[in-house]
Amino acid sequence: MVTVIEDEEERDGTRVIRRKILRTDDSQFPSGYRYALHYGYTDDRGTILRYDNENRTPGRHEQHTPDDIKEIDFPGMLELRDRFLDEITDLP
Repeated sequence: MVTVIEDEEERDGTRVIRRKILRTDDSQFPSGYRYALHYGYTDDRGTILRYDNENRTPGRHEQHTPDDIKEIDFPGMLELRDRFLDEITDLP
């Protein structure tokens, strides 16, 4: 079963903020959430900041920046969403 918690997209010129959070009982997502929190460009410049759970490795949560992809500890869905929203206010 999947329940949509958030499915939002905001565009401002060449930038986009997407928040997609699904509540799921799929064993691929042991946290109970499948999500992508994305701040980036609408053209080929790509990601500025994104948090998501990696689809090929159950339980793996990642932070993507222009320079790196790193595994992170999952603090909880609301905490991570709030962290993302706070962090993007300080980014160009």
